[in-house]
Amino acid sequence: MRHLFAILILLWRAERTALLRGAALSIIVLVMGLALLGLSGWFISAAGLAGLLGLGATFDIFRPSAGVRFLAIGRTAARYGERLLTHDATLRALAALRIRLMQALAGQGWERLGRLRGSEMLNRLGADVDALDGAVLRLAIPAVAAGVTLSLALVVMALLSTPLLALASIGSFTMGGILALIWVTARARKPSRRAGRAVQALRVRMIDLLRAKADLAVMGRLAAARDGVLAASARLYAARAASDTVEHRASAGLGATSTIAATIALLMGAVMARAGLISAPQAALGFFVMLAMAETLAPLRRGLTELGAMLDAASRVDHLLQDVAEVRHPTQVAQPDPMAPALELSNLCYRYPGAAAPVIDGLDLRLQPGDAVALTGRSGSGKSTVLHLAAGLITPEGGGVRLAGQPLTSWPETALRDHVGLLPQRSTLMRTTIAEALRLGAPDAPEADLRAVLEAVQLTTAITARGGLCAQLGEAGAGLSGGESRRLALARLLLRRPSLLLLDEPTEGLDEATAAKVWAGLRGFLPRATILAATHRLPPASSLWRIVTMEEKVAEAKHQFDSHQRI
Repeated sequence: MRHLFAILILLWRAERTALLRGAALSIIVLVMGLALLGLSGWFISAAGLAGLLGLGATFDIFRPSAGVRFLAIGRTAARYGERLLTHDATLRALAALRIRLMQALAGQGWERLGRLRGSEMLNRLGADVDALDGAVLRLAIPAVAAGVTLSLALVVMALLSTPLLALASIGSFTMGGILALIWVTARARKPSRRAGRAVQALRVRMIDLLRAKADLAVMGRLAAARDGVLAASARLYAARAASDTVEHRASAGLGATSTIAATIALLMGAVMARAGLISAPQAALGFFVMLAMAETLAPLRRGLTELGAMLDAASRVDHLLQDVAEVRHPTQVAQPDPMAPALELSNLCYRYPGAAAPVIDGLDLRLQPGDAVALTGRSGSGKSTVLHLAAGLITPEGGGVRLAGQPLTSWPETALRDHVGLLPQRSTLMRTTIAEALRLGAPDAPEADLRAVLEAVQLTTAITARGGLCAQLGEAGAGLSGGESRRLALARLLLRRPSLLLLDEPTEGLDEATAAKVWAGLRGFLPRATILAATHRLPPASSLWRIVTMEEKVAEAKHQFDSHQRI
């Protein structure tokens, strides 16, 4: 429960004033409902008694009837305002929570962010935040409103009738209602959790089915995928049916509690009226108030049936918010030295979390301004890791990284991203036009630059055939081949014109002739940039590229270490 309380505090702080007003209106709605039914019961009883006693001509019917109309209209207006305020405040608080969550995720390490790309994780994050709207609307505000209303009802009934009648009727209802809600909480938690997990499974399987229906049909797996979706849907239906059953039984329990409390109020009121302690209209007031009392706890019933899913969602979101250490970036950087090496890696060491041996140990590499270096080696030798270290995405275990003569850690984040451009192995395209996809890297780039960068990466012909810069891309860049999508991501990076260009397999999937033209286009578009490319495919021999092999660097570092040990 502590995770749910932590999330509730965050939501409360985000929209404190609006939620406070919504809670006040919720209390007003409940109080007016009790007052409406209580006043109506008293009015009917008093009017009937006045008629029996022959006092109808002198009985004031105008003020009680005006009070009934005021309470009826006021309750409707307060209910509208309460729904408007609480729902609007909750949606804005959840939007703030999403921003806070995205900021927390952005501060996570490169490896962990890579694991968040899957549809299952992304769907879960979105669904978790959506599930938390019930924590405010169906738990926190109804609980506060119910507690305040029951306390006020106890005080008012004690003043209008007798403390004993108020305590017996409202106390019996409160105890019975609490027992019913505890039963709901215990019985509905597991079905609620199963329903939340089934929703996730259904979403993921449906998305996978829709995205890959053509491939599944070719492989003969379309029917199996459809059966998986139907199975997840059946589990969701069964879990929700179980939750609904618990809710209906809880509703019956609360109804029985309200009936018992009203019966107690009626019997005790009749006995006290017969003894002359209270009047008959006062006895009727207590009875009708207890009939209306069920409304105070009814909103909590639905919220508690969803408590299991809320607790799971709150636990995951709270852990994500707490696990991220605050990253402090410097605000100023010393003036880069144009004569210093553009990139200098000194005695660099890095070990993957949980790995027994480092993937990089004692690496030294220096690139002068304008250098073009191809980093080669077998798969798993650490080429991509070197690029991530140079880009500041991961932190080395030992050694240092310097850019333009300044330590990497002294660069502000904004200046670092302007200075360094990285093309990772997996790049993302979205549903948009070609021009808009390119301008994500340079929003103010003129159309001439867009055409020039497409020519540099050998995409002019392919893009023209698809309708030019206004051609629409599908989801995740659908409409382009794998090689074309990669080159479009490369073009987007080139438009930023970084001083240091870090490329991970930029020509993967291209034929030799096209790859050679792309290598040449890189240097032609950014003639002064320093380029470090991790690749299995070497640039053309005629180009001015320096080739560095990871295995040779590792052997060199090991030789230096052994020599130091002998000394």
